[in-house]
Amino acid sequence: MAIVSIIKKNHYQDSMKLMKISQKLGALKGVRQASAIMATKANLLMLKEAELIEEIPESASANDLIVAVQAKSAEIGNEAILKLDSLLMPSDISTTSSVKYKSLEEASSALPGANVAVVSVPGEYAKLEVAKAITKGLHTFLFSDNLSIEEEVELKERAREKGLLVMGPGCGTAIINGIGLGFSNVIRSGPIGVIAGAGTGLQEVTSLINNLGSGITHGIGVGGRDLSEEVGGITTLEAIKMLSNDQNSKVLLLVSKPPSIKVAEKILTSVRETGKPAVICFLGSDLKSENPDIYFASTLEDASIRAVQLAQKSNKKPRINSSKNWKKLAQQSVKSLDSKQRYLRGLYSGGTLCYEAQQVLQPILGNIYSNAPLNKEFKLKDSNKSQRNSLIDLGEEEFTVGRPHPMIDANLRSERIMSEAAKANVGVILFDVVLGYVASPDPAGDLLPAIKEAKKSAKKKGRNLVFVSHVCGTDKDPQGLIEQEEKLRQEGVLVFPTNALASRVAGMITARGDI
Repeated sequence: MAIVSIIKKNHYQDSMKLMKISQKLGALKGVRQASAIMATKANLLMLKEAELIEEIPESASANDLIVAVQAKSAEIGNEAILKLDSLLMPSDISTTSSVKYKSLEEASSALPGANVAVVSVPGEYAKLEVAKAITKGLHTFLFSDNLSIEEEVELKERAREKGLLVMGPGCGTAIINGIGLGFSNVIRSGPIGVIAGAGTGLQEVTSLINNLGSGITHGIGVGGRDLSEEVGGITTLEAIKMLSNDQNSKVLLLVSKPPSIKVAEKILTSVRETGKPAVICFLGSDLKSENPDIYFASTLEDASIRAVQLAQKSNKKPRINSSKNWKKLAQQSVKSLDSKQRYLRGLYSGGTLCYEAQQVLQPILGNIYSNAPLNKEFKLKDSNKSQRNSLIDLGEEEFTVGRPHPMIDANLRSERIMSEAAKANVGVILFDVVLGYVASPDPAGDLLPAIKEAKKSAKKKGRNLVFVSHVCGTDKDPQGLIEQEEKLRQEGVLVFPTNALASRVAGMITARGDI
């Protein structure tokens, strides 16, 4: 393999755009992996650890763009680099009209009515830009990460003093007044206000709410650390206050992985004081409320159904549509596996979906191994080597160093599908497909070649494989929910309308249980 790289001086690009460029370069024939990234010290170190550069260039600065390609030959690598300039240009220069501003000050002056700033810059500069936004009275959607806990608390406390939200750091998804930010889906307006400390958790519940016929006022992301004891739920508490004062938000829905007990108590008190019915889904938490207007849900599926039921003021829970013959297909799948195929592999692009799947599967299959486990005792020693029943979060930083997120680029997951499917003791492969504005234009289609090849290889060895999936999204998403689900079904994948149901069925098939 050959390594080719180029540095473009003073050529800052948004991280979302760079992920897409990385995906397009990585998809070129003969290219094993590619990374387009800003040349911060941390990013350069990650590229070196990923063996995408041999030495860290001394002359590079955080405002420089570095593109590194690993290819079968230097010629192929150089050809890929030559395509960079065209990828940096707008997709249709003849019809694209845009104004570039060099600073937050210039942008806010040009848009005096704006009240939200989106910050996506290298982490070492993020604090300064968020501080500027707060000074100007702007809420902040902070896509950047790599801020310290102390910096996060400082910014959020400063924002709270002004009645502002800092959504982040590392906030991947939000929907404000119907406008999607980051990895979000197209969701109809409605009476449910959502607050989430989990990106794909927010995507899953808002998509399910939409697919159940209801909608949301806002979907406020708070960042993965907001509910930690160190941060204390600063943004979550401020968001609850805002939704409490919003007459259109009739029902509240809170989603996150389990917070600390101290923070959970503060959240419950704040929700109770709103006087509004609320659903709380702290995945894996066994908290209970004596307040009849506050409901606890164990899964994202349960939370969405309950929130819609409250919004509709109905005594009956709304039903999520599913294929009528899924039970028959699942039972046939059980019969298709031989006695040696005892284990399940889960390959996830969404971290919260991976977490929820573990919660669902543990009572069925016992302890689940993972790179992001429920219990640290079952953390995989090597995330590239599964053992027994394993679920892998491929969106974790260890897998995204020097490459795009798996919601954008399917190459890494396709490789993992092939390697897991080749193991004689694996019978079931569970995976998610996440739709939305920034996701791949055809995420299901991207995975089909690997699924087809895995099935073909297994068949030659006298084995069958069962693929089970959930597509997170809506019919209004650019990729189209129905179209994506149908592509998978055409290849024999069992597709379910919720991640929880897909996980449950995958577990039952693996355990040869009653379905």
